[in-house]
Amino acid sequence: MVQLRRQMLCCGNFLNQLQSNVRWSSSLQIRDKKVIQPERSFKYADLSVRLAGLEQLQPKPDVSALSFGKYFTDHMLKIFYHEALGGWQMPEITPFESLVLHPASKVLHYAIELFEGFKAYRGIDGKIRIFRPELNMERMNNSASRTGLPTFIGEELIKCCCRLISIDQEWVPHSIASSLYIRPTLIGIDPTLGVASSESALLYIILSPVGSYFKKKEQATGLSLLADPQYTRAWPGGCGNYKVGSNYGPTVYVQREATERGLQQVLWLYGEDNEVTEAGTMNIFMFCINDEGEKELITPPLSNRLILPGVTRNSILALAREWNQFKVSERKFCMSEVCQLLSENRLLELFGVGTACIISPISYIEFVGRPLHIPTMKQTNPVYKMFLKHLSDIQYGIIPDHPWAIPIE
Repeated sequence: MVQLRRQMLCCGNFLNQLQSNVRWSSSLQIRDKKVIQPERSFKYADLSVRLAGLEQLQPKPDVSALSFGKYFTDHMLKIFYHEALGGWQMPEITPFESLVLHPASKVLHYAIELFEGFKAYRGIDGKIRIFRPELNMERMNNSASRTGLPTFIGEELIKCCCRLISIDQEWVPHSIASSLYIRPTLIGIDPTLGVASSESALLYIILSPVGSYFKKKEQATGLSLLADPQYTRAWPGGCGNYKVGSNYGPTVYVQREATERGLQQVLWLYGEDNEVTEAGTMNIFMFCINDEGEKELITPPLSNRLILPGVTRNSILALAREWNQFKVSERKFCMSEVCQLLSENRLLELFGVGTACIISPISYIEFVGRPLHIPTMKQTNPVYKMFLKHLSDIQYGIIPDHPWAIPIE
C-alpha cells in the first residue's frame, strides 16, 4: 500500500523527460502557447482525490475480451470552470460516475464540446508509459479556443492524468496487444440557451482498457473503403482540423452506407478534383513510386485545414525523415493520381493512422462504382509494418528511454 501511494503521488521526472530531446518535439502546427492564460489555469498542486469504496469497484475484463470503449475504470478526473467564480476550480479525482447536466446545457444544444484521445501502455519491463501527451494538450487547447471553451496549461492536466492512471494502474492491460485509452473531454455546461462562448464548462477524463480497434480479419486482409464524392467531411475555413464531436456525428450516416455495401470505412474526398483527405477517423498515407522513379511517402498537408493534425501522423513523418530511406512529402493528392499510379503498378501501399488503430493497411477502395484493389498486403516488406513495429516498440518500452514514451513512476 505504501508503494502504491508513492506511485500515486509521483509524476516527478515526467516533465523533465517531456521537455528533453528537442529533435523529437516536432509541432502539430497548432497554437497552444498563444491561446492559454497561465494565470487562469487549474493546478496539479490543488488536486484532491476521493477513492472509490470497495462496493464501487468494477471487475476487470479479460484482456482477450477487450473491445474499443466498452469498459471503464473505477475513477475519473473532473475539473469545473465557472467564469463567475474566477475561472477554473480545483481538480478532483472521484469514483467513476454519471454526469448531471442542466437540460439547457450548451453541449446538448450546440455541440459545444471537444475531446482528445491518447493511450497508456504497460511495457515489457512492467512500466506504464503514455505516448506524446503534450501534443494532445496542444491540440485540445486549440480546439477549445475555436469552440469558445476555456483553455489551460497542458502540463498541469497531464500531471493530473498521470495521477489518475496511477490510481487505476491495474486497469492497464498486461499485454503488448492492448492498452489503456485516455479520453479527456471538455464540454460547455452553461444552463442557458444561446450560441455564445461558455462561461461554465466541465473538463473530465475517463479511462478505458482497449484491444485492437479493428477485428483480426480486417487487420489480416486490409480495410475496404467507400469513396463517394457526394459526401464531404470538411472544407476550407471549417472545423475539420479540430477534434470536436460535431465533426463525427454527421459521418455516421455515410459509414452506415459503406457498411451496407460490405465496406468497412469511408474515404473522405473534397472538391471537384476529389482530393483525398482522411480515411474514416484516420489520417491517410500513400507510398508509391513517383514520376522520377523514386519511392515516396505522401500524406495530405495541414495547410488547408481539411484534416486533423494527428499525433500518429506527426510521429510517422518524424520517423520517416529521421530514417531518410525514401522521399517524404506533405502534399495534396487526388483520386486521379491514385488511379493512375495503380494502373501503372506504381502504387505500393495505402494505410490509415490514428491513436485508436495505430496503423491500418488499406486493400480496397470503391470509387464511383469502380473497384480499386490496392496492393498494400502484397508487398514483401511493407513500410506500414515497419512504422507499426517501431511505434509499438517505443510504446511498450522495447526501445528503452525514448523521449516520446513518458513513464509514470
